[in-house]
Formats: sequence, structure tokens, C-alpha cells
Amino acid sequence: MKNLLEKDITGTIGTQKYLCTISWRNGQFIMDEPEITGGKDLGPDPYSALLASLASCTLATLRMYIDRKGWDIPEINIAVNDWLLCECTSTEKDGTFPKSILQ
Repeated sequence: MKNLLEKDITGTIGTQKYLCTISWRNGQFIMDEPEITGGKDLGPDPYSALLASLASCTLATLRMYIDRKGWDIPEINIAVNDWLLCECTSTEKDGTFPKSILQ
């Protein structure tokens, strides 16, 4: 089986509670937990990173589609959040365009 990424995403954690260093093909970033859950809020928490991935994928897909259609839409904005319902979660995405594609 062939890996999807040319290099693994790697992570390390030391003695500071929740502070992780994540390495990817071109660099590093840190992830942490909010202060309310015991972290120092020095970087995105894992759940925020997951939602950021969803936002990025959605935006890239929209940009690809818009470019292929030849539409003049210079900017796309979305907001992503989840809400808790009973013991499970549901993801919600909202998108906006600065000008109508119907013009």
C-alpha cells in the first residue's frame, strides 16, 4: 500500500501539558488546548485543526470549481463549527461570496 503523503505527519509532546509540536513536509506548528481545559492556548487544539482542514478542503474545492467555470469570484469565505446534540456531534458549514455568481 502506498502512502498518500510523501512524508509522514509527525508529532511530539514534552512535559508541558497538551503542548504538541507537529511536523509536516515543509515545517512545524504547535497545537495546544484552551486554558479552560488545562492548556495554555498557544496553538489550535486538535478539534479546531480538524475543522480548519474541513474549511480548507471546502475552499479549495470551491476555488477549483469556480476557476473551471471561468467565474469572476475573487474571494470566498466560509465559517465552520460543530454543535453537540446528545452524545454525538454534527458539523455545520456556512459559505459566503463577496459578489453574486448570478451576475
